[in-house]
Amino acid sequence: MTRVSMAERMGLSALIGRRVVRSLLGHLNTSPLLRWRFGSGKTDRLVIAPQDLRTADATRASEIYAGRFAFAGKVVICDSRSIFEMTPPSDEWAVMLLSFSWLRHLRAADSAITRANARALVDEWINSQGGWHPVGWRPDILSRRIICWLSQAPFVLQDADARFYRRFIRSLSRQVRYLRRTLKESRDGLPRLQAVIALTYASLCIQGQAGSLRASARRLIDELRAQILPDGGHVSRNPGALIDLLADLLPLRQLFSARNLQPPQTLIGSIDRMMPMLRFFRHADGNFAQFNGMGPTPVDLLATVLAYDDARGTPVSNAPHSGYQRLDAGSAALLMDTGKPPPVAMSQEAHAGCLSFELSWRQHRLIVNCGLPAVNRENWRPVARQTAAHSTVAFNDRSSCRFLETHSFRRLLSGTPVVAGPHTVTAERDERHESVTLLASHDGYLGDYGVIHTRIVRLSADGGVLDGDDSFASSDGRSLRVSVPDEYAIRFHLHPAIKANRLSDGRGVILLLPDREVWTFATLSDTVELEESVYLAGADGPRRTVQIVIYGHARTTPSVRWSFRHTPPAPSGARGVRADEPELPL
Repeated sequence: MTRVSMAERMGLSALIGRRVVRSLLGHLNTSPLLRWRFGSGKTDRLVIAPQDLRTADATRASEIYAGRFAFAGKVVICDSRSIFEMTPPSDEWAVMLLSFSWLRHLRAADSAITRANARALVDEWINSQGGWHPVGWRPDILSRRIICWLSQAPFVLQDADARFYRRFIRSLSRQVRYLRRTLKESRDGLPRLQAVIALTYASLCIQGQAGSLRASARRLIDELRAQILPDGGHVSRNPGALIDLLADLLPLRQLFSARNLQPPQTLIGSIDRMMPMLRFFRHADGNFAQFNGMGPTPVDLLATVLAYDDARGTPVSNAPHSGYQRLDAGSAALLMDTGKPPPVAMSQEAHAGCLSFELSWRQHRLIVNCGLPAVNRENWRPVARQTAAHSTVAFNDRSSCRFLETHSFRRLLSGTPVVAGPHTVTAERDERHESVTLLASHDGYLGDYGVIHTRIVRLSADGGVLDGDDSFASSDGRSLRVSVPDEYAIRFHLHPAIKANRLSDGRGVILLLPDREVWTFATLSDTVELEESVYLAGADGPRRTVQIVIYGHARTTPSVRWSFRHTPPAPSGARGVRADEPELPL
């Protein structure tokens, strides 16, 4: 039975208590007798619109005009019926539809037809769900819809008649007031911050909401101070949160300036700290490392956000508050997770990947974590969060974190938080002329098995050699208790573009990169297995790949040394083995 600390129990109890209250308030707010409260007694006026930094695709405008709505890997075709009357094929599809993020595609086409189409769809939503809807008025969807309506208002309202303008503004104002009154129902962490950002947008853009600007700015400052860490990471430890937040915070900063208002210093400071972290998490091919809920990297949006980075210097190497380390040497880059799980209330997407790492060489990623896909995330999440889905050590086929799996609690907490995991994670760097060394350890297996996992990685100055050592010992440095299970699996998940072939002695693997450069993995202590794996974060969806696995027992082999070494390019006639092909003997 996993031991959970008193602090964790108290935090979980407080979280459940808050969720119960919010759930009751949510049911109360849905009462038809109370909905009138959220209407506006006066006509508001739109005075400015924020910039939308997200990428748009004009070719999708014709599909939407034809009644074909393709979101989250699902397609719904509506003939004579309104799209808002159709049954959503998935929750992800419904979120995309009801957030109105697709308005940017219509704006990209920017014609009289697409403007009329946008107004017709907005009008349909106001008629069918403008009063209230159990999904469409969820705080997270409501926040995104408010931002999208504000951002696309110049496009939607161009050539519009006075009647539609009034309906649009009245509905938008009503949504803002509802979100303001139900803000506490939003989930802690990123959803709460995004709701506050939406309210601040509205206070700056809608004349009738200007009286709430002071309160909105104060909430924004409080949330930024609580969620943006001193090194610029997000408290959830999800690298992707930085991209989403900066895509909203950068236009918000511009809005303050456009209204001749000084942006809050906390907003400016948060942006300045977050920007370097974008480069910290990025490999040379432009993709982010797959840690703690990160999925496919929105490369276009990332490039747009990075264009606002005035410094554009080399990334920092140490992010102690976020719990990550980066080693850069020659043409290689290594990123390692050296942090504890985030607070319980913000851990619904956190992974059990402590001491996992990713390795890239020039424009190619060699070692990765499995990550998460762009669609069907909730189906894959239970698997992707496990330690076995990361390039680190799993002890006795268990994860280094424990997740709250009870179905009733999972529904109440809007997810599956981490309720136990590493309490102490250490990381020490030693940078010398010939190499940079990282020594890290965690106690995620201490409670169940009395084991401390220590990992040492050493990257040569030219980046061509990565030596590693994984060791297992009790908290006092002695051998493990005889009665404790001691089987471990050291995993290195390969990127799907890497071809792998095991050496005949069973202690090494040849890795062939797409440009035909060769790396060799070797270990002296144990045999190496090549097993199936899946890379979930592919741009085109999950892809088959393989993983290098070393099995052993901590009592008989308490320390395992391994290495990755770059060798000269393969001859022009050589042929490697694809990751999804059967193994061939050498």
